[in-house]
Amino acid sequence: MSGSQANDVLVSFRGVQKSYDGENLIVKDLNLDIRKGEFLTLLGPSGSGKTTSLMMLAGFETPTAGEILLDGRSLNRLPPHKRDIGMVFQNYALFPHMTVAENLAFPLSVRGMSRTDSAERVKKALSMVQLDSFRNRYPGQLSGGQQQRVALARALVFEPQLVLMDEPLGALDKQLREHMQMEIKHLHQRLGVTVVYVTHDQGEALTMSDRVAVFHQGEIQQIADPRTLYEHPSNTFVANFIGENNRISGQLLSRDGERCVIGLARGEQVEALAVNVGAVGEPVTLSIRPERVRLNGHSDACRNRFSGRVAEFIYLGDHVRIRMEVCGKDDFYIKQPVAELDASLAVGDLVPLGWHVEHARALDPLQPD
Repeated sequence: MSGSQANDVLVSFRGVQKSYDGENLIVKDLNLDIRKGEFLTLLGPSGSGKTTSLMMLAGFETPTAGEILLDGRSLNRLPPHKRDIGMVFQNYALFPHMTVAENLAFPLSVRGMSRTDSAERVKKALSMVQLDSFRNRYPGQLSGGQQQRVALARALVFEPQLVLMDEPLGALDKQLREHMQMEIKHLHQRLGVTVVYVTHDQGEALTMSDRVAVFHQGEIQQIADPRTLYEHPSNTFVANFIGENNRISGQLLSRDGERCVIGLARGEQVEALAVNVGAVGEPVTLSIRPERVRLNGHSDACRNRFSGRVAEFIYLGDHVRIRMEVCGKDDFYIKQPVAELDASLAVGDLVPLGWHVEHARALDPLQPD
């Protein structure tokens, strides 16, 4: 990292570990730089260490080892309220006995701000989340989405340099959740504040983030922008956790630079990109996204061609998932936009299909769960 880039780093985790019992590490050895002004999402299943990492940054948990720096200063002994960090939780944590305006003024009065300045800030924060006319209502008189917007405004009202969000949209219904995702994303773009966001919802992570760090078993598996994570997962865990993915177990037959040949159980051979493979003869997982598989005549130009039997159609409005029996697997999926679907295709049909080499990734063998 060059000197100019080093100045762009707001938060640094250095060799951070967390254990609750002295034996099992919930966070193993976290080294992570968060850049000023970026929207970084920590994504992973329950128990992967993402929330614990956020709580250590907030000051509600203490690292067992390593240190966390904010703007070059160690946070290890700094209590939460002195960290200049805004927080938004899933359960809003608004004070029920205070009006919306009083809720927003609270973090300012704690910081000793004068009444006049405070009133000005509250006004600005309310208009930022479009709740000017709700200033005198109590949280109990607001809908879930409105409460969440108040919680958001309260985290931003004292103009912190960093805002942490832990599953803030988890309690909202799908439509409202998607609307709030865009609200938060646009707020971030307007304010330029640094956001660290925790979710287990991969769609949310892809929609909102500049970069996503995928956590599994206390370690970051890959950190990249959404498109890179989806199109170029670096291991089987990331490929499976982000988006849908066909996985076929095979064996590495040969490797030539970036490409390799994989032998499948019934003798078929597939040419793929060698992303994360061991030595020739060792097991590998082949990963192909359902939308990258071509059917019928569209498969003519593909290097990897097979035939498959149509087992089931699953209609999802804008697209159809077709479950196929391919290469001895009965759960191989193809995704097609409704507009491109061949209407004459029927269950039981045997059809040619294929995919290009650059869409097949050879990754580490599947670990049994």
